Amino acid sequence: MTNTNQNIVPHLWYDKEAGEAAEFYTSIFPDSKILSKTTLQETPSGDSHLVSFELWGHKFMAISAGPYFTFNPMVSFMVNFDPSREKDARSKIDEIWNKLSEGGKVLMPLDKYPFSERYGWIQDKYGLSWQLILTNPEGQERPAIMQSLLFAGDTCGKAEEAVNFYLSVFKNAKLGNIARYPQCMKPDKEGSLMFSDFMLEDQWFTAMDSARNHEFSFNEAISFMVYCDTQEEIDYYWEQLSAVPESEQCGWLKDKYGVSWQIVPREMEEMMSSNSTPEQISRVSQATLKMKKLDLAALQKAYKG
Repeated sequence: MTNTNQNIVPHLWYDKEAGEAAEFYTSIFPDSKILSKTTLQETPSGDSHLVSFELWGHKFMAISAGPYFTFNPMVSFMVNFDPSREKDARSKIDEIWNKLSEGGKVLMPLDKYPFSERYGWIQDKYGLSWQLILTNPEGQERPAIMQSLLFAGDTCGKAEEAVNFYLSVFKNAKLGNIARYPQCMKPDKEGSLMFSDFMLEDQWFTAMDSARNHEFSFNEAISFMVYCDTQEEIDYYWEQLSAVPESEQCGWLKDKYGVSWQIVPREMEEMMSSNSTPEQISRVSQATLKMKKLDLAALQKAYKG
């Protein structure tokens, strides 16, 4: 089932492999396809290649734009294999796990855990992390793919505060399940967030704290594009989310937890698509490079030339 009006789209930054990775993922997941490919010329990283694709009906954007950021498990994608939706959920989880494992690294082996009959956490050959879980069909229904945020290192213990913050900022938002760490799970602090899921703009995310020694933090390798219909909306999200002035550029910002967001006009997708001429794409791209917060009227003007 495709969510055509997905208002928050995960954006993946690769050095050179965006197109190849998109082909790989769309070949593995059901109900998946490449939507569009575009080249942006003369960006600060040289020519950048953009690809938009869908996995199991969930939309992603990827860009090849140089070796500046590296994926890590602070942001991963949780894939729900629900036996009430998929009659062969168990064989499907194994099949997708095996394909994602090629050249990858196992973070938690695919096995039985207290919270699931079958679960595993894997970093694929491109470094992107996936949590595959056979969900309990008795539970509340969740979509096939959910964005997952891990609060570790200097953000450890802030998962719940972050969830409440995001729920206050985004519309069509609600809290789902909450599970807290019990007393006996050192180094994790009793009462901190072992797992929580929540909905922003009709899309599900998960969040958890981890006090284990992780050598990484949130970075720009994975950001979340928030599609806005008006300049008012762009201004609102910018105002609410941006907390690191030096990270503001080309519609990108960082929030107070270090998570990267891109606040973009919905029209931009059409402007940057294969329906536009290379000149139009170049003008919009050059105009964007001069902005911090995006100016919809100025972008429309650049597009029209």
